[in-house]
Amino acid sequence: AEGSNNWVIAPHKSATGHAVLADDPHRAYSVPSLRYFVHLSSPGMDIVGAGEPTAPGVAIGHNRTSAFGLTIFNIDQEDLYVYRLNPADHASYWYQGHWEPMQTQRESIAVRNGKPVPVELQFTRHGPVIYVDADKHIAYAIRSVWSQPGTAPYLGSLRYLRSASFEQFKDALAHWGAPSVNQVYADVHGTIGWATAGMVPRREHSDGLLPVPGDGRDEWNGFWNSNVLPSSKNPASGFITTSNEMNLPGGDPSLARKIGFEWANDARHARITQVLAQLPKVTLQDSEQLQNDQVSLLAQRLVALIQPLHAQDPATSAALALLRKWDGNVSASSAAAALEEVWFSNYLGAAYKALVLRPAEAATFGMPDAAVLMEALEHPGAAFGPDPAARRDQLLLESLRSAYQSLVDRQGPDPAQWQWGKLHTNTVTHAMSAALGSERARLDVGPFAKGGSPYTPNQSSYDPTDFRQTIGPSARLIIDLGDWDNSRAVNYPGQSGDPASPHYRDLAPMWLQGKYFPLLYTRAAVEAATEQVFDLVPAAAR
Repeated sequence: AEGSNNWVIAPHKSATGHAVLADDPHRAYSVPSLRYFVHLSSPGMDIVGAGEPTAPGVAIGHNRTSAFGLTIFNIDQEDLYVYRLNPADHASYWYQGHWEPMQTQRESIAVRNGKPVPVELQFTRHGPVIYVDADKHIAYAIRSVWSQPGTAPYLGSLRYLRSASFEQFKDALAHWGAPSVNQVYADVHGTIGWATAGMVPRREHSDGLLPVPGDGRDEWNGFWNSNVLPSSKNPASGFITTSNEMNLPGGDPSLARKIGFEWANDARHARITQVLAQLPKVTLQDSEQLQNDQVSLLAQRLVALIQPLHAQDPATSAALALLRKWDGNVSASSAAAALEEVWFSNYLGAAYKALVLRPAEAATFGMPDAAVLMEALEHPGAAFGPDPAARRDQLLLESLRSAYQSLVDRQGPDPAQWQWGKLHTNTVTHAMSAALGSERARLDVGPFAKGGSPYTPNQSSYDPTDFRQTIGPSARLIIDLGDWDNSRAVNYPGQSGDPASPHYRDLAPMWLQGKYFPLLYTRAAVEAATEQVFDLVPAAAR
């Protein structure tokens, strides 16, 4: 799933003696690049950072006094409503004792070299109808925070661009609607902070986990005030970090309000916390290395499980030997990483699912959640039968042997020749490249051998059928609050959307190698590095 990392370092923990902020949003890749870096100077505003061309504001960056960066904080902002339709008229549904008509909107979609296609869109009072079961006279619609007035994605960033203190920043976040986010903050005065933001529905009769009746019995009673969401300021640890994990503090009222249930695996957050906690002082280079870190704590846990195991057959014995000495670094050149990732993504979860579910159930469900799977393997219970530990070990060995044989089939019999990056690659495909046939390389970027996994700070989620990377860092920023011009960033694959431009893909090698360009801010530094200037002159002034 899409995710992100961010952290802020307090002055007393920072090697520079000033606060540092780092952010790397993980998104599905696109070309032209998803992110666009901009420096906006105007009366009362001087902002530099990254936004999205389709969304307002500069979501990640800094002004003259404050820096800010975000990750997703998984508030449940949607509900699925189920309606009983009027059997005589499917354009109306039962609501509070009467048949209420749907709103209908008719559109026409133009088709090249063909006739326009008429489309009819229907809406209930809760939102758009997404499916109608005509035989059962049932309809389904989505109610979402996203469709509330004023909740366009990132619109709330316009309010915090001028913030000069953490209090002003939090006040601005009270107007943030969607998506729900963890915001980290740092300023030139040495303050660091964390604040969560996003509209939280007040559900009186449900928790949002299951579909609810659309007949008026389960309406949202407005939204919780933003001050109910957790935040922190200047912690004693000297740093704050988030990675989409479940980070509601114990005893926080938000737990009782059940604001969300789906969180990212904790492995990225745990690894970042591990590294930052061990460093007496954090340098900017430390943040660079951590954004590009490919150590998987989940993989280390798997390796710990197989340490005491032995096997008689040569393939399983070779697999055990390869993994036992591995440190969990999921690098592109690693043979052990190739084996572990193929094992975990293609064989281990499937074997566990087949063990604990009946065939009909197993066919219905996808792969088990990584946290659930690891908990079951580390603490085997009744699902494994009368001797849980022995059956668990058997499952580990059998699935590992299958993964080893898969690598033999894919990359040959010699594990010394195996590499994770031979399987795991990154190619960014332009939406129009398929129309170019053999010329599509003009628009596409890649392929590149990649390291990482969904559970490494340098996140690299992939399709388990072909191992192609689908999600990862779309950009990286590290902001030095003591010297703005010492800040750095990288965008992938480039700034320009024009394939003929030298800046269409020129940042891809830098991104791949974990390098950065200077994110300059002062006028003198910007002018000294300027390559090209465009003057936009109103026609009347010519």
